[in-house]
Amino acid sequence: MNGVETVRVPLPRVDRREVLRYAGCRRSTPDMEALLTDCLQETDGLFTGQVCALTLPVTGTEEGVWLGTLYVPSRLLAETVAGCSRAMVFAATVGHPIDRLIARYSRLSPARAVMLQALGTERVEALCDTFCATRRVSPGYGDIPLSLQADLFALLEPHRHIGVTLQQSLLMTPTKSVTAVTGIKD
Repeated sequence: MNGVETVRVPLPRVDRREVLRYAGCRRSTPDMEALLTDCLQETDGLFTGQVCALTLPVTGTEEGVWLGTLYVPSRLLAETVAGCSRAMVFAATVGHPIDRLIARYSRLSPARAVMLQALGTERVEALCDTFCATRRVSPGYGDIPLSLQADLFALLEPHRHIGVTLQQSLLMTPTKSVTAVTGIKD
């Protein structure tokens, strides 16, 4: 699609506390820290931050938002882009390799698979935070319909730009991928 920009985004250092939080650890233990250290060593150099984005005109009311010619009924999205004349829609991913590791360890070591899931989640969220420092919202969050996922894929074509595909369930592959919308202030 014309106007879609694709960028590689360098990932910041891993936030160990965030990984442990995503893994459901209320407090750090030596065993959890050791497992996380092992996972970090195994995934060193594995993650690549890729984003494709499109800027669209935005108009809204309290009840919903027009992103270009696409209407999204959502008060949360309307709040997010309030006062903006443009919005950016984007898809971001840290790649397929983490999915392969998670699948392998799901059979061999469920605890390691959970930690890798948490690490992948922290990495994709860190990617989004690095790419977009402003508030962002995603399909399926709050009152934003999950069906918006298909519309964002039609606009962005992330399968062509960054290798992210959409399943019939509206989940993405690779799983550590995000679509989001943020407002752009003039």
